[in-house]
Amino acid sequence: QVQLVESGGGLVQAGGSLRLSCTVSGSFFSINYMAWYRQAPGKERELVTALTSGGSTTYADFVKGRFTISRDNAKNTVYLQMNSLKSEDTSVYYCNAYLLHEDGVKRGYWGQGTQVTVSS
Repeated sequence: QVQLVESGGGLVQAGGSLRLSCTVSGSFFSINYMAWYRQAPGKERELVTALTSGGSTTYADFVKGRFTISRDNAKNTVYLQMNSLKSEDTSVYYCNAYLLHEDGVKRGYWGQGTQVTVSS
């Protein structure tokens, strides 16, 4: 059974930094794609950033220059370094992963979410 476990959320003042982590565990062949989404109260879930197995990255315009996605392949972990945080970054942040399984099928998974609150 695959699990995505996030950590690192919390309360921070505007201008501060946080680093989120997402570790994938369970049975799978390889990680094809990992991403971070966020969802604020009353709003739709939106893509923050994504990282492919080949190392390509995508960033939403609202985080470019402030957030950085990275990974540790040996630990099956992806990180989200968030700098210069703003009050509008307050959201629940979700890890998303597409995994290739031994049966050749790619399946998508979500973490449970971690709350990030930025005080102004």
